[in-house]
Amino acid sequence: MKPLQLLTLFLLLAAHAAQAQLTVSQLRCEHLENPVGLDAPAPYLSWQLTAARRNTLQTAYEIRVAGSPEALLKGRKLLWASGKVNSPVSAGVPYGGPALESGQRCFWQVRVWDSHGQVSPWSEPARWQMALLNPQDWKAVWIQPGYAEPAGRPSPMFRTEFQLAKPVRSATLYVTARGLYEAQLNGTRAGDAYLTPGWTAYQHRLAYQTYEVASLLRKGPNAIGVMLGNGWHRGYVGFQDKNDNYGSDISLLLQLEITFTDGSKQLVLSGPGWKSATGEILGSELYNGETQDARLIRQGWSLPGYNDADWSGVQTASFPGQLLVASSNEPIRKQETFAPLRIFKTPAGEQVIDFGQNLVGWVVMQAQGKAGDRITLSHAEVLDKAGNFYTENLRAAKSQDVFILSGSGTETFEPKFTFHGFRYVKVEGYPGELKPESFQAVALYSDMRPTGSFECSNPLLNQLQHNIQWGQKGNFLDVPTDCPQRDERLGWTGDAQVFAATAAYNMDVYAFFAKWLRDLAADQRADGAVPFVVPNVLGTNAMASAGWADAATIIPWNIYVAFGDARMLEQQYASMKAWVEYMRSKSTNHLWNTGFHFGDWLFYRPADDNDGRAAVTDKYLIAQCFYAYSTQLLIKTAAVLGKTGEAEAYSKLLEDIRAAFLREYVTPSGRLVSGTQTAYVLALQFDMLPEDLRAQAAARLADNIRSYSTHLTTGFLGTPYLCHVLTRFGYADLAYELLLQDSYPSWLYPVKMGATTIWERWDGQKPDSSFQTPGMNSFNHYAYGAIGEWMYRAVAGISPDEAEPGYRRIRIRPLPGGKLSYAGGELLSPYGKIRSKWSAEGGRYRLEVEIPANTQASIWIPAPEGAAVLESGLPVGGVRELAVKGREDQALRVDAGSGTYVFTW
Repeated sequence: MKPLQLLTLFLLLAAHAAQAQLTVSQLRCEHLENPVGLDAPAPYLSWQLTAARRNTLQTAYEIRVAGSPEALLKGRKLLWASGKVNSPVSAGVPYGGPALESGQRCFWQVRVWDSHGQVSPWSEPARWQMALLNPQDWKAVWIQPGYAEPAGRPSPMFRTEFQLAKPVRSATLYVTARGLYEAQLNGTRAGDAYLTPGWTAYQHRLAYQTYEVASLLRKGPNAIGVMLGNGWHRGYVGFQDKNDNYGSDISLLLQLEITFTDGSKQLVLSGPGWKSATGEILGSELYNGETQDARLIRQGWSLPGYNDADWSGVQTASFPGQLLVASSNEPIRKQETFAPLRIFKTPAGEQVIDFGQNLVGWVVMQAQGKAGDRITLSHAEVLDKAGNFYTENLRAAKSQDVFILSGSGTETFEPKFTFHGFRYVKVEGYPGELKPESFQAVALYSDMRPTGSFECSNPLLNQLQHNIQWGQKGNFLDVPTDCPQRDERLGWTGDAQVFAATAAYNMDVYAFFAKWLRDLAADQRADGAVPFVVPNVLGTNAMASAGWADAATIIPWNIYVAFGDARMLEQQYASMKAWVEYMRSKSTNHLWNTGFHFGDWLFYRPADDNDGRAAVTDKYLIAQCFYAYSTQLLIKTAAVLGKTGEAEAYSKLLEDIRAAFLREYVTPSGRLVSGTQTAYVLALQFDMLPEDLRAQAAARLADNIRSYSTHLTTGFLGTPYLCHVLTRFGYADLAYELLLQDSYPSWLYPVKMGATTIWERWDGQKPDSSFQTPGMNSFNHYAYGAIGEWMYRAVAGISPDEAEPGYRRIRIRPLPGGKLSYAGGELLSPYGKIRSKWSAEGGRYRLEVEIPANTQASIWIPAPEGAAVLESGLPVGGVRELAVKGREDQALRVDAGSGTYVFTW
């Protein structure tokens, strides 16, 4: 080969290798992976770049969408071809083709150009499918059991059979219930979602699910079977032993749309002609558990050819069609499984299984015995001081599953329409010896993608992070509940708002919160008052507590900052504004000092308060702070949405709110009328004080903490901001002392006591192993887990930049301390993986940073002035991809593009 030919070949190979270094992956539609059942008219499309070269930015993209995988890969008969679009946007490009139709399947891929002149290959294809976009697309009618309902409300079963004369190309099942449902086609479960249709504000919005089910159908006879449970619709939910919150009926709506290979279609609809009966589930309640009698199983009931001659018909019903909405968030799915850690007998003689982790879900059990043998599984979070099974903190919730054997060999049991919060299970009536292989605990939670991790050299902090994440898993069960075990399990708005920012680090919670916030707006009263719980089952007067109702403003803003999708703000703006206007309407001279408020819930109260050390904070001082904060967030939101006039008007209101705070709650010398940690934390966090009073207020906060022997005294509303405020005003060392404190009250005290989730109370279990008041003592309650945000932001050093949200611009600013030898975190942002890890040994420091493609970062290197800072062995000033910005607050700031960097000093 001639030299010129060799050179040409070399250049071609080099060009191919360079192109291969730029790839596109992680395609998402509406923040979901390959979603089925969307009702967004122009779905948002997102992707991530992977590039070997540093400082890589997207300069253009091209999207193509087709109706089949074959057409997509050939690039022909496309639904939409964007052409090359010069844009850096890779998170949130709306579909721009012709209007989409109900049930339409779309296949898409993308390629990009970068700032180095490279073009990527086309990505692997992704897909989405539309739901039913118009109420008139529903041809099915609601059906109810045709028999007189027996006592105990056993689960109804519905079935029908149908013939398919031709081969099936595609089939879509749309289904929902007033209650809970499990659908089967030809004996096989449709989908892997549980506790469907989930919990929404049913009187306003009822979700339905969409399943692709062609693989479950066959030519010839087919059958559908659906079983229902009471669920949130008519089961016991809330307080005062109340059921039928949304109605006493239990009903099914189902529509199966089949397309044959010749293009013709067939519908199978719920309606007259279906059959109904009861089966093995004698009763199911979310709080009390489920009872199954295997002697009553109707074998083959969802198969064609089953003899249903003894079944009843059905009744049809009519409910408003406009209430139906397509599910927009991840369903509840089975997640981790746990084998028994130990099986033991308590001092009281109880047979108990310890699964080693406080989780939410249920137990799958195998047993072999005589027909009629009755096995009861009771669930508990903790053992008492003597080591006995403890359920007093469950209050009225029985939390028991009862299984009655048929006597037909080895039988497997698991619930369908309930869930439990537990670590321990008491087993009664089991025939034979309890063996580990016969029991398995299954965790259930909304199937959100894990995104964040934190690790450091202190094993107690690592366990704290574990507990925070498992508190989130157990309580993110379609709605953000306060607790998963007792007779409550409600979407308390205060708990959700204090934890939302931490939640957005641990998991991709965009779709989860977008769905729940729609229900918040739907349940919001006409005057703007926001309920204590969402969905609201406590009544129209359970409203408008400061710090709880502010979920209406705080969560949308936090989610927008974390994910960068301004549609969250567009969706919630009217709700945000209505809540601020409610507070204004209840104020006199801009002072909101009326109404009921929970205040700084579960703040520190010593058992013996002879010296007045209980940390009581004036509830109206708290209310004024949140009034200001919600107004500030409304101003920011109005600015993002281009509502300049409203931003200016609310800016004037904010000035008046802060002035009223100063008049009412601050002495001329700058002391607050409540001298608690929470009072100073909120006043400083929300900028309620003028600049010249902030330093002395922060000093008073620090002195207060030290006066309690370096312990926090904050409750639900003060705790989330405590370490942030200390760090902001130069007391990071004190924040670390609080974080590492391991005696009551502290974050690590429950860890030292063996907790595997976050407790509701700082002292849920006391040092002598006795318990706090059983009337309110959950051992799985994520609110105090809000410290997780500070661990990610300050200890690991990863945070978003509000000016370029969604981690389009990243802030890396770790604060080494706490005698840690290393700490770090990772976050799968909308643009890819962010990593920050620092280590310290013998006076030498190392900071490893990873920045994903198509983003930029500001990095604060915590090196002392005069230190020689190197990046990969070179002085930072000589590294081409870094821009040294100088020293800021005892750190060296450098700006960087994408890539991996290793700083040492």
